[in-house]
Amino acid sequence: MSTPARRDFLRLGAAIGLGALTTPVGVLAGDTPVSPAPPTLAPTPPMGWMSWNLFGPDVSDALLRETATAMITTGMRDAGYNYLCIDDLWQGGRDARGFLFAHPTRFPQGMKALADWLHANGFKLGIYSDAAEQTCGGEVGSYGHEVQDARTFAEWGIDYLKYDYCGAPEDPETAFARYATMSHALRATRRPMVFSICEWGAREPWLWARRAGGQLWRTSWDLRDSWETVYDSGHAGIMDILDRQVTLAEYAGPGGWNDPDQLVVGLHGRGKSSTVSGWPHCNDTEYRSQMSLWCLMASPLHVSCDIRSIDATSLETLVNRELLAVNQDALGRQARRAIKDRQIEIWKKPLANGDSAIGILNRGAETTEVKLRWTDIALAPKGTLRDLWAHQDLGPITETVTLAVASHETRVLRYSPGR
Repeated sequence: MSTPARRDFLRLGAAIGLGALTTPVGVLAGDTPVSPAPPTLAPTPPMGWMSWNLFGPDVSDALLRETATAMITTGMRDAGYNYLCIDDLWQGGRDARGFLFAHPTRFPQGMKALADWLHANGFKLGIYSDAAEQTCGGEVGSYGHEVQDARTFAEWGIDYLKYDYCGAPEDPETAFARYATMSHALRATRRPMVFSICEWGAREPWLWARRAGGQLWRTSWDLRDSWETVYDSGHAGIMDILDRQVTLAEYAGPGGWNDPDQLVVGLHGRGKSSTVSGWPHCNDTEYRSQMSLWCLMASPLHVSCDIRSIDATSLETLVNRELLAVNQDALGRQARRAIKDRQIEIWKKPLANGDSAIGILNRGAETTEVKLRWTDIALAPKGTLRDLWAHQDLGPITETVTLAVASHETRVLRYSPGR
């Protein structure tokens, strides 16, 4: 083990009362250094809004309040979007005693006043930090200040922490130690805070993030406003990230979720972080597909467009309550890809009441007629279907169903077995 990694595990051992740790707890030794999260913490995937993709450094108290107001008037809050999450570049620095403070111009009343206002209006507040000395944007990180920062966040009334990994060592042992250290510090405050592990999937966090105390963990590089590009840290379109979720379903469930990054619905090419030079931004059909697929995969749903000026089509996509019910289903199962036939994919998600949600994705360039035989996806040819985008019952089913699926469309059906 490298010297920094060993130092982290020694610090972790002291913090949680295990003495000097000689092997990476939970990675090599198989121990569990962080006690299980409360069962009420992220029992379903978190839903809300995040500032980074569109606003980047322009985040402020005024933006959060205006966004919250717009989420109320559009019905988004009542549909379940209740986390407002501030990403990087909110920081003003540390004071003489080492305590974090918010940027004094953009957050003139401080974070606690903002949190109190959001709580009074039915929202929760998320914030951002990094497991290194500096964040991705070059602001102060939390490494070496975990206990102090966790207490600060609790005093401010923070409900959610996105914890990034820029500037930190690459090995998974160190990542585990640094995330577990912050998770323990958050838990010690006794304020329930959702902990979002954001190391971009490079160290396979789905294998260890729950044991490190996370309620969700990023599985990929940042998602861009693009249907399909070339998967790397500067690109990563919807289809590129979807392909990385195919083998991860077993790791998701109540209290712990695979996170394929934010929704790009409604961005329409705006936002420095989400725009890929030389690649077209998504159209409304592709945005609807992302919403369909993220709901099927039980993914956290963080909107990143400007709610204050959201267009009607994007709003309709985001507040489809029948689809949101699939995402928020209490069983907490992530859809698995049941069929891949050239450009057509069939995804299947079991639901708590015995129903199944079925996604039919057309990755091709032309409308395709899809003939689905129920026995091919282990469903009995007896039951009823409902189209969750058309909000229409399709009636009793027979052995097969034939549907036209447009280019880059994902049709979502709810199958109810005959009882």
